[in-house]
Amino acid sequence: MSWLAATLLAGCTSPLLLTSSDTKDVKGLAELESVPDEDSVLLIKDVSVPWGLNHIALEGVGLVTALDKTGSDPPPSSQRTALISDMQTYDVKNPNMVLGSAETSLVLVRGYLPPGVQKGDRYDIEVRIPSKSETTSLRGGWLMRARLREMAVLDNSLHTGHVEGLAEGHVLVDSVFRGDDDKVGEVRGRVLGGGVALTARPIGLAIQSEQHSIRTSSQVGAAINARFHTYDRGTKRGVATPKRDNFVELEVHPQYKHNLVRYVRIIQSIPISESPTDRVRRLDRLERKLLEPATSATAALHLEALGKESVRILRKGLTASDPEVRFYAAESLAYLGEASAADALADTARNQPAFRWHAIAALSALDHVSAYDALAQLFDVPSAETRYAAFRAMCAHNPSDPVVRGKSFAGQFTYHTVDTDGLPLVHLSRSRLSEIVVFGQDIELRPPAFLYAGKKILLKDAGGGRVKVSRFAPGQEDRQQFCSLKLDDVVRTVVEIGGGYDDVAQALLEAKRKGYLEPRVVVDALPRVNRAKPRSESSQPAEESPGDDAQKVASPMPDLFRNRLPGDGEDAEWNGGEPANWQEPDVDPAEEEPEGFWEKWKKWF
Repeated sequence: MSWLAATLLAGCTSPLLLTSSDTKDVKGLAELESVPDEDSVLLIKDVSVPWGLNHIALEGVGLVTALDKTGSDPPPSSQRTALISDMQTYDVKNPNMVLGSAETSLVLVRGYLPPGVQKGDRYDIEVRIPSKSETTSLRGGWLMRARLREMAVLDNSLHTGHVEGLAEGHVLVDSVFRGDDDKVGEVRGRVLGGGVALTARPIGLAIQSEQHSIRTSSQVGAAINARFHTYDRGTKRGVATPKRDNFVELEVHPQYKHNLVRYVRIIQSIPISESPTDRVRRLDRLERKLLEPATSATAALHLEALGKESVRILRKGLTASDPEVRFYAAESLAYLGEASAADALADTARNQPAFRWHAIAALSALDHVSAYDALAQLFDVPSAETRYAAFRAMCAHNPSDPVVRGKSFAGQFTYHTVDTDGLPLVHLSRSRLSEIVVFGQDIELRPPAFLYAGKKILLKDAGGGRVKVSRFAPGQEDRQQFCSLKLDDVVRTVVEIGGGYDDVAQALLEAKRKGYLEPRVVVDALPRVNRAKPRSESSQPAEESPGDDAQKVASPMPDLFRNRLPGDGEDAEWNGGEPANWQEPDVDPAEEEPEGFWEKWKKWF
């Protein structure tokens, strides 16, 4: 039974109703921290379990408009009834006539509220047509505002929660990245950053049933607040608030806003009480463990949980001969705000693919010029994943930085040009927001004999170092413009003539495939599970191999690089920066989850 179903049947919600998803993100942590330890100190993890670290699926029915006669009139169904009811709340006068147009299509909509989300935060949306729909393509469509709720089917009865999110925006169909011959990809897609959270999701600690009491809850809160605090309009206050005898709510500390699972792990490693003598002895033991590769991960976490007094010991880890020891020590130092971690983390990101995501996330949390310089240096490495990860980390740290700010093209996507001493690279985003990141200056196309940008825009060589960009659309006047062969000029012209992000992305992928574009073109160079090989010429660089990523990483995947939307073979998520059989080493196999509203609907119709 899902969390939503349980709360609906019970008639209330409680922070202590834990699901398997709550602990999935921290699965394996118990194994990691079960290393025999002579310490007898009572830690917060001994009396509590994490709460609120799961993603919550929100689902609904939506309407995609502005289709090029590829939509359909949905058959009678509960989906159609639900959509009509929703349309009437927006004062649509004749919803049946709207649904009957070939320029519209009913779609199923899904998004995931991440842990710690705040009201107004954005997230990606997935859309697809129902199983019996006659719609042939969602390309170029616009998802009208849709309301999203938690939904579950119990005993053939549909239970829905309150509206917790909205979804709206341009639909980016999957076939843009798979090829025009992918019919399934034409009727599935994403709205990047199209979801808006209407509610905040707190995280916290549930006190175990045999331990819960007002005293325990207060002691846990006091221990956490002695280690972590924030400022509210200049007033210092702790991050933990004991809500009742069995639950402590946590405010996210800014240092860990892009790594919530690590934040909770650190908090759980805080001792509830410890005498000065015991603390000295434990620091000595943790120092020895830090320098042992088998126990360095756990030791670094426990040292980080103690705060600044551990810096001296963690710095010793930076000089260890083992790269894993150096990484775990540097990672903890970065979250403690120590600039000495920057060089070690940059070296890890360059030379240890298994740790690159964690090292770069730690650099983004380090507010020091040394971290900024380290990220900038990573723009020059051969790995596409490392370069884009460094770019995203720098954006997260300071989105207004001139190095990463970029420029907007008609409000449809952002175009970034990044200086680099490395080989040129073009990165296309398929998550979070529509963006093109070009590593290198003055990149040019080879004169194209024939190149499509979407279904209606054609690029052809006009001679003299120019390209003729033409747009043909039934019932509209033909348009054409000329531009140079410079990549940014070509992109700008395609947009000016009526193209969008999907048209530009398709043109760049096709240009690479046909040999008109020399640099590598990669899509979503981010960690994925069971990646499939893309159709473009964006294979992994020779410097990396599957074996490089075989090492188990103890640290959880940072939220900065996570994407909850499906990445399995069904949706053909792929990445140009790694081999087809690559799998992120610290991602656990997906657990079976209760069937949701989406899956039930697909079976009913």
